[in-house]
Amino acid sequence: MNSRLTLAVAGGSLALLSLTACGGSDSAGAVPPKGSVIGTSDSSLGTIVVDGKGMTAYVFDKDSPGSGKSACTGECVEEWPAITSSSDQPKVDGVTGKVGTITGNGGAKQVTLDGRPLYTYHDDGEPGDTEGQGAEGGTWWVVSPAGKKVTETSGTGGGGY
Repeated sequence: MNSRLTLAVAGGSLALLSLTACGGSDSAGAVPPKGSVIGTSDSSLGTIVVDGKGMTAYVFDKDSPGSGKSACTGECVEEWPAITSSSDQPKVDGVTGKVGTITGNGGAKQVTLDGRPLYTYHDDGEPGDTEGQGAEGGTWWVVSPAGKKVTETSGTGGGGY
């Protein structure tokens, strides 16, 4: 191949890669603004809550909203780490439900949304993953910015402990 044609093809490929990386409206795996404990991100399940690193937030059906405690104990704590905050009033971005904290297992301030403790899932390897959706026989769910659990399960993993 002649060198001019090679350079043109390479340059075109780089331009296309740049447009793909910077453009589009898909914010799956987006990280909330710096300092936010929770925020939102678009996913295959709609707009969902994520932690400050962009990892999907989950609620647990065995938790009683407003009870002030987490039902996730023992092995559960290793599989489903609590989303924590150093403040009683965590900074949030795009979340419209009522945000608060409880004293979580281990004594840390666990973030709550509409009275439900929030967790991440250890098998979600990167921002945007929703492998925990519907896990444990349908007891773990991603949560909407309004604090409602999302029960759609198409296209998700569903592992557990």
